[in-house]
Amino acid sequence: MKNSILRSMVIAGSLAVLISVADADNSKVQKHQEKAKVYFTRDLSPEGLLKIYEKVNEDIHGKVAIKIHTGEPKGANILPLNMVKALYEAVPNSTLVETNTLYKGKRYTTKDHRETIHINGWDTFAKVDIMDEEGTVNLPVKGGKRFKEVSMGGHIVNYDSMIVLTHFKGHAMGGYGGSIKNIAIGCADGRIGKKQVHDAPDNENYDKWLMGSKFMENMVESAKATVDYFAPHIVYINVLRRMSVDCDCSGTSAEEPKARDIGILASKDILAVDQASVDMVYDLPETESHDLKERIESREGLHQLEYGDEIGIGTRKYELIEVK
Repeated sequence: MKNSILRSMVIAGSLAVLISVADADNSKVQKHQEKAKVYFTRDLSPEGLLKIYEKVNEDIHGKVAIKIHTGEPKGANILPLNMVKALYEAVPNSTLVETNTLYKGKRYTTKDHRETIHINGWDTFAKVDIMDEEGTVNLPVKGGKRFKEVSMGGHIVNYDSMIVLTHFKGHAMGGYGGSIKNIAIGCADGRIGKKQVHDAPDNENYDKWLMGSKFMENMVESAKATVDYFAPHIVYINVLRRMSVDCDCSGTSAEEPKARDIGILASKDILAVDQASVDMVYDLPETESHDLKERIESREGLHQLEYGDEIGIGTRKYELIEVK
């Protein structure tokens, strides 16, 4: 059993119940010295996804959360259902997981989110758990300078392992959305946690949400809470296809991608898989990569990688291993 500390969980406004959450190594954060293995396939098919998942899945066990981005209704860039279905069906005792949004779109309430899940087809083949449907739980941030803990969807503690399945693309605030963003924002609950990470005011003035390097640091620390909770039973898969400058939360208004589809990357190291993904985008011809690079750099998105290295969420050093 994992080492544990007590945290309080609020269930639908009822009396707080004490629960146990994982406590990672309490020693000082150690810099990763060895290169992480990052597996890569050009095969953007369900078979390619399963093949690369098999390279990193030895520590996945028990009840498994597959963290996806459900996207706004009818978004053109969400991950193909057949790919996600193949992974879901291949992983015993798995559930697709998400949380509600802070912005008032079609995933703001659980009711609206469930309608969006149905419109986008996720519930046609899988169980989908909206993790903040019944409450929240605070997970500690070890070694952080901005947070001691971050509020997450309460159901996160119901799982033994997590597969972070990410559509890698641009992002209006993060510059890019990789595995870090997927769990930093995507596991934080829609009312408290996302507000913490965005440093949002108590009104709907989105212009005052935190931007730039400080926002990147908030995201990294939020992601670290989830990484530490599940480690070593967590893996990261970035799918580099339909890489618009806009997130899947933009729905049908997302800009058409200019970058070519590249492939799928997988690792046990969250920082390495995001670093490798960024490197592959930057290696594209300028005509394809310009818009994505501009989006990343104008938001200081590369600071996700710098700060992640600083607080020891992973390593930026990696060995790329192609899987054919």
